[in-house]
This record gives sequence, C-alpha cells and structure tokens, in this order.
Amino acid sequence: MQEAENVFKLMAEAMSQCRGAALVTVISAAGSTPRECGSEMVVYEDGSIAGTVGGGMLENMAIDAAKKALREGTSRKVAFDLTPKGIGMECMGCVEIFIDVHVTELKLLIVGGGHVGLKIAEAAVMAGIPYTVADDREEFANKTRFPHAARILVERPDKAVKLAGVDRKTYVVIVTRGHALDKECLAAAMKTPAPYIGMIGSKSKVPSAFKFLNRNGLHPEKDLRVFAPIGLNCGGKSPGAIAVSVLAEILAVHHGRDGRHMRIPLCAGKS
Repeated sequence: MQEAENVFKLMAEAMSQCRGAALVTVISAAGSTPRECGSEMVVYEDGSIAGTVGGGMLENMAIDAAKKALREGTSRKVAFDLTPKGIGMECMGCVEIFIDVHVTELKLLIVGGGHVGLKIAEAAVMAGIPYTVADDREEFANKTRFPHAARILVERPDKAVKLAGVDRKTYVVIVTRGHALDKECLAAAMKTPAPYIGMIGSKSKVPSAFKFLNRNGLHPEKDLRVFAPIGLNCGGKSPGAIAVSVLAEILAVHHGRDGRHMRIPLCAGKS
C-alpha cells in the first residue's frame, strides 16, 4: 500500500511540475510472473523510473513501451508473453500492462508578475494551462500571488528565460514592468525553441524594440514565432481584457486556428 501511495504521489508531483510521465500498471498476470496484478511504476520521459513492475527484461520492455507512449502522447495496453518463444523469459506466464500517459501539450512562461501577468495566470488556470511565472521582485513573484504556478522564479526576467528550461511546448509571454526589460526578454526568448513568443507593447514601442534587436543580430520581424504587440484585436485595455486576448491568441496559434468568428450565417440553410 505504501509503495502505491508513493507512486501516486510522484505522478501528482510530475503533473504539477509539467513533467511528462506515465503510470504503468500491471492489469493482468497469468501463470508465473515477476509481479502480481496491481503492481505499478512511474516512467518519466527521460526513461528514469520509480516503483517496479517486475524488473529484468519485462521491466525494460515496459519502460521502452512507456517512453514510446509518452512520445506519441497516447495511453495504451501492452501484453508480454513471458515464455522462451515470447520475449525469451522462462517465467511461462503472461503479463498485460496499462500505460496511462500524462503529458503537457502546452505550458506558459509568464515573464513579469505585475497586473497583466497576474490576470494571464488566472486565465491560464481557467483554461487548464500550467504556467511558470518569473519576476525579480519577490513581492510580485510568490506563492500567495500565484498559488497555481508550477514554478516561481525570483530572478531578473531576461535571465529567468534562460533558467526556465523553455522547450518546444513552452509559450513565452513577456509582460514585464518596463519596455527595456521587455526587449531584453524578447532577445533571450528568441534564442530558445519556444513555438510562441508574445511581447506586450504599443505599436510605437514595438518597432523600436525590433530595431534594438536588429542591431544585435536578431530579427524578430522575420521570426514567425514573435507576436508583438501581443494578443488578438478584441478591444479593451484592462489587465483582464488583455489577458483574454492573449490566451485567445495562444490557443489559436497552438491549435492552428485563425481566431475568426465561428457563428453560422443567419441565412445558412434557407432556400
């Protein structure tokens, strides 16, 4: 019972940290098998594990199957024939496992914990999107202010971009307290594999930031990942309204949609 509780705790921790993991459970065991039905282990994307489903060749094959499931993002059942004719074992049994995959398709790095960053975080929670927040002011980057954050980085924003471990699933939202910081964060974010980099700013300030980056060998105007000014043109200037437009843009980009109205024309279906 204690072992199962530890496995479930590790799975919960992995999910809260936006770390891909699979829960592997023995769902049937016939004949002579290394472990009984209900045995569990956690397999992480890098192949490391916690718990066990039997060790040896069976466990290695279960790990390989779990890593494949994580790469493909799909849960599945897998059966193993533990005989010399099967996988070359002498157990003379059969084991079936279920691989329950938990991967994060999309996560946010919110650079800036001010009013807009806070509302974007709140909108992300409603949308079910995990987020990390970064700000060098501890009063703006703390668990009280961002209770649902997977991580909180109290660090200078541009340095936080480097420390956050941005990958191809990380959408970067730059909403710091100042234009100078914003452009430094943009420069740092462009050097990551982030699929989306949104920067707040007016139509007059964004071009000046682009010119600054051009002088430093970066060309945000040619980088299709860069969205500045950030957000869809929905109207509204409050932090909440900006957050809604930002999340709408991120979802549209992530799902390959155009952000247009979905309503059916009133004349549709009429003869």
